[in-house]
Amino acid sequence: MGNRDLIINLEDIHFSYPGGQPVLNGVSLKFYRGDRVGLLGANGSGKTTLFQTIMGLLKPTGGRLEIIGRPCTTEDDFRFVRRKIGLLFQDSDDQLFSPTVLEDVAFGPLNLGKSREEAMASARSTLDYLGLKGFEDRITYKLSGGEKRLVALATVLAMEPEVLLLDEPTNGLDDRTREILTHTLTRLDLSFILISHELDFVNQVTNTVFAMENGRILTDAEIHVHQHVHAHPYGSSAHKHS
Repeated sequence: MGNRDLIINLEDIHFSYPGGQPVLNGVSLKFYRGDRVGLLGANGSGKTTLFQTIMGLLKPTGGRLEIIGRPCTTEDDFRFVRRKIGLLFQDSDDQLFSPTVLEDVAFGPLNLGKSREEAMASARSTLDYLGLKGFEDRITYKLSGGEKRLVALATVLAMEPEVLLLDEPTNGLDDRTREILTHTLTRLDLSFILISHELDFVNQVTNTVFAMENGRILTDAEIHVHQHVHAHPYGSSAHKHS
């Protein structure tokens, strides 16, 4: 792919919280239009911090970040980023704050300058796309965990981003909602990076898998993701593999 297809370009990104150990320790990544990347890694490996750095919610302490050929260092730069990239937070309650579902989903389009009529139409269309028609007047905080997850995704999709960053999108979902989410992601005409601990889900919806460890993205030579089936006397008890 040519440079015109390069959406996210990270070069040697570092980040540390004040007085803390490095969380990102020289992350480099080239993400192209059409990529669907799964990002695996243990808690604390830097995955969520990486997303927040891309969105400008955290400022790197070193390195270079470029979105669609545009270097990003200032808040104005990241306002541009937030029009192009939609972030689904790990906790839906961090994303939903309006009294009703329709108001929540319409908030983003309104913030982008659409008229109220256009924003409401976009919100209704997005809810319908996700199978949430009839949810418009539901009280947001009374929704189930799975319903909140889908509404949070609707708030992101209604803004018509070019790229999605999805932080643990299947957390706490029942089987039916996980199916809806999987079906939605496989038919979306969008590039995305998703963080997940669920390898089956990652394999279903992505075309590339990376891993993070100790604040850096491992290369293909350093990671081999696989599934295995095994049987032994301790199968029904907690156990470790060496």
